Amino acid sequence: MTWLRAAGPDSTEVPVVALGNRRGGRGTTGPGPAAVLDDMVRTHLPGLLRYATVLAGDGHTAADLVQEVLLRAHVRWHRIALMDRPDLYLRRMVTNEHLSWRRRWHVRTIHPTSDDVLAAHTPPQGDHADAPRDDVIWQHLAALPPRQHTVLVLRYYEGLTDPEIAQVLGTSSATVRSHAARALATLRDTDLTTAPETR
Repeated sequence: MTWLRAAGPDSTEVPVVALGNRRGGRGTTGPGPAAVLDDMVRTHLPGLLRYATVLAGDGHTAADLVQEVLLRAHVRWHRIALMDRPDLYLRRMVTNEHLSWRRRWHVRTIHPTSDDVLAAHTPPQGDHADAPRDDVIWQHLAALPPRQHTVLVLRYYEGLTDPEIAQVLGTSSATVRSHAARALATLRDTDLTTAPETR
């Protein structure tokens, strides 16, 4: 591992870690941290956007969530890049940001317009990422407590294992299984043919 100096966004120099080539031994260096981050974003951005869209239920909010996460990840990339699975850490950041946004949203007094009014003013979109919003099952999923909702999305939509979900959420595998069991029990006791009641 070698320390380099790189210009930050405010034109001050900040230290960044130059990642060594893990296969090549100690004295070799791989691409710089910016190139590694660029490659990571190119590879995982579509998956992060899909994941955030399912969590938030809206493509625009999801794009904002992911943008905020990537800005924060850029600042801390010299530490994140040293992890075994930086992609899981990015998902954890998206999850935490989503949960934080949900908490802030409940404090606001702004109420969204109904889907019928929005549909009258918006041209239909062919993007499959927006389809879950209209499905009754996805509405019931969104009505679950945030952690339970997140666990089911990570398990069934993203296909992560319980240990990977635990790493994303920063909890134990047993807690992940508990959240999943509670969420599935709630969904089993729900009439999935009708939309959930709103407050």
